[in-house]
Amino acid sequence: MSRSNPLLWPKPPAIWSYGIAVLSVAAALIISRLPAVHLQDAPVSLFLCAVLLSAWFGGIGPGLLATALSALAFNYYFLPPIHSLGPKPDEIPRLVIFTVSALFVGSLSAAERSAIESLRRTRDDLRKTVQELQSTNEALQAESLERKHAEEARREAQAELARVSRVTTMGELTASLAHEVNQPIAAAVTNANTCLRWLTRDQPDLEEAREAASRIVKDANRAADIISRVRMLFKKSTPQREPVDVNEAIRAMTVLLRSEATRYNITVRMELAADLPLIMGDRVQLQQVLMNLIVNSIDAMKDVDGARELTVKSQRTEKEEVLVSVSDTGVGLPPQQVDQMFNAFFTTKPHGTGMGLRISRSIVESHGGHLWAADNFPRGASFHFALPRKIEPKE
Repeated sequence: MSRSNPLLWPKPPAIWSYGIAVLSVAAALIISRLPAVHLQDAPVSLFLCAVLLSAWFGGIGPGLLATALSALAFNYYFLPPIHSLGPKPDEIPRLVIFTVSALFVGSLSAAERSAIESLRRTRDDLRKTVQELQSTNEALQAESLERKHAEEARREAQAELARVSRVTTMGELTASLAHEVNQPIAAAVTNANTCLRWLTRDQPDLEEAREAASRIVKDANRAADIISRVRMLFKKSTPQREPVDVNEAIRAMTVLLRSEATRYNITVRMELAADLPLIMGDRVQLQQVLMNLIVNSIDAMKDVDGARELTVKSQRTEKEEVLVSVSDTGVGLPPQQVDQMFNAFFTTKPHGTGMGLRISRSIVESHGGHLWAADNFPRGASFHFALPRKIEPKE
């Protein structure tokens, strides 16, 4: 991905990063000074783009340099009196708003680039890590001496393998996750320009500017929330049992995977029961089960003709269990191989590890539940798992 997309090329050396910052601001200044550019907000947008580009390729340092140069250029060339760096009391609010917006845009750009590079580095090490963990798991299972300690080590290895499976899936979804984070960032830039526009009118509309600033805060919080959810799935920790709202777990995974579904024109529908009881379980592990099933359904519908619909349903059974179903209109279950689907290393994907469904069934069974698959009429497949309200953990 990094070779095909120039925006994801590795960061250049420090001297080049600062050079890019200087050139970006210079280009923004030259373009904004062209006679053909008559829009009032064109200089602001161009300088913000220069800061965004500098922070993306160089990080915080070049971003701050671009911000400082942009502020000086904006003050010198576009704030009356023109061609003066002296005191401009009437224009101080406008200059401050511009500088704060540039710093905000630059920091968000640098944070996004850092997150994407972290995902990419993690993805590059996944295959080797998975192989090592699988070898460790097989060795632990073959161990006959010191059964108690070996079994405890095997459970720890399985938990780590489940975490690596989560990271593997997140690595495959890097482009969609980057797009999901970029949306609130782009909205924040738009609202920043709107805020400047209201403040730079002959009679500044402070109420409209305040509302635009509030939207910027909401967009930033939305981006932070998405990143927080992704970090939680990457987190390495021992399983913890706590009350879990299954409906909330479904909504969280739907938000993270929304861009991936949209990428393949898949309609996602949720049918969540309102009276669903809380269950005792590990929130991250249950979200991993949902993630695996939803991603499998998306993969099954990538190349099918006709309607592509993904339905996630939750309901309460007569046995006081929580039943979750993930249904799609994809290629359906592999004929004569349904019984092998939950075996380790069995996969129908060209680049699959064959561990997703195996890990999902292990997680559900460790919560005292069961996971199964069935054909979906008229086409596609459905995966169901039921969890008891009170869980007796399996040793």
